[in-house]
Amino acid sequence: MKMTSYSLLVMLLFSCTAKKKELANGMWRAELTRADGQRIPFNFETKDSAGKKIAYVHNADEHLLVDSIQVKDDSVFIQMPFFDSRFRAKLTANGMEGEWIKRLENKDQVLPFKAMLNPDRFDVSGKKSTHTITGRWSVIFVGTKDNDTTLSVGEFIQTGSTVKGTFLNPTGDYRYLQGVVDGDTLKLSCFDGGHAYLFAALVKDDQTITGGYYYAGASSVERWTAQKNEQAALADEYAATRLKPGQSRLNFKFKSIDGDSVSINDERFKNKVVLLQIMGSWCPNCMDETQFLSAYYNQHHQEGIEAIALAYERSTDYERSKQTIGFFQKRFDVRYPMLVTGVTITDSLRTEKTLPQLEKIIAFPTLLFIDKKGQVRKIHSGFTGPGTGEHYQHFKDDFDKIVGAMLKEK
Repeated sequence: MKMTSYSLLVMLLFSCTAKKKELANGMWRAELTRADGQRIPFNFETKDSAGKKIAYVHNADEHLLVDSIQVKDDSVFIQMPFFDSRFRAKLTANGMEGEWIKRLENKDQVLPFKAMLNPDRFDVSGKKSTHTITGRWSVIFVGTKDNDTTLSVGEFIQTGSTVKGTFLNPTGDYRYLQGVVDGDTLKLSCFDGGHAYLFAALVKDDQTITGGYYYAGASSVERWTAQKNEQAALADEYAATRLKPGQSRLNFKFKSIDGDSVSINDERFKNKVVLLQIMGSWCPNCMDETQFLSAYYNQHHQEGIEAIALAYERSTDYERSKQTIGFFQKRFDVRYPMLVTGVTITDSLRTEKTLPQLEKIIAFPTLLFIDKKGQVRKIHSGFTGPGTGEHYQHFKDDFDKIVGAMLKEK
């Protein structure tokens, strides 16, 4: 059949309009939209690496690697490395739009998601900040229930209008927060693949932050206020979790994610200093503690140190728990046993069913220091991670002293 000039023109136009969409490289500004209209922003950067697309989620000094990205036609599928969550989106003329899907115990939590190439985390008015929030703050969070009050410590560093920092509470911290002071308005956010946080408040002066709201995930909201206080501190992290009177040793046996049954009474743990980690793959502070503990164990294992992780998951299903805990094992090169307790985080009898020698498991993570004789010497509740600056260094210094002293014992 003879090809006319008109036919050639149509084919050319079609080939141009049908050009395959691609996931562009660069810094993106993303938003998760809650049912109440609040939008939680975060940044991620896309790159090409070894012939495939990767991304880094940016939260202040943290760049979280995401290396499971698939692009098919105009569809983008992103599996987050932790917390059993993923993105499903369509490429558009302005960027991409779709959903963030987080798997819970019995259902999926879904939030609308959109992103465009833009390095700015927050939309700002450009008003100059007249106050600085750099320093330490006494913070009060107030929930929706009666007596639902949490005392925390805020740590912030402000450079011009940009801010980074975190909040510390009795069970850990809110990890790496990043944001701005726009005029008299403070905005901070964080996204780590499983947890989305937005903090907003009014900076009244250099000593007072008021009218604050904290939005977490799909629906949680709390109010908060803060007063500058360089002496602000939390309760003793080594006093919150205790053994029952008359108890000094643990006794447990669970299946590891490798399929082996592991007991604290196994031969490999005798005459060793044992670090017992109570954790869950849903827990952001557990991620930070696992990164720290795995690196420490891999470096000092030959000195007579063992470690065990006891995982409390959202499901009692072993195979599902094995998969989500396995993300931690792979990403942080965990070489000590990671055990599935088979008891969920929401089980009110989780302590009695797994570690009845303890009064109560109140924080995730919790770290137990066990000496060479098998006796529990100290219990540390929560974890102040690398996003907390000097607090993280203090924890590491205490940790080294405790373990070092137990290693010297006969």
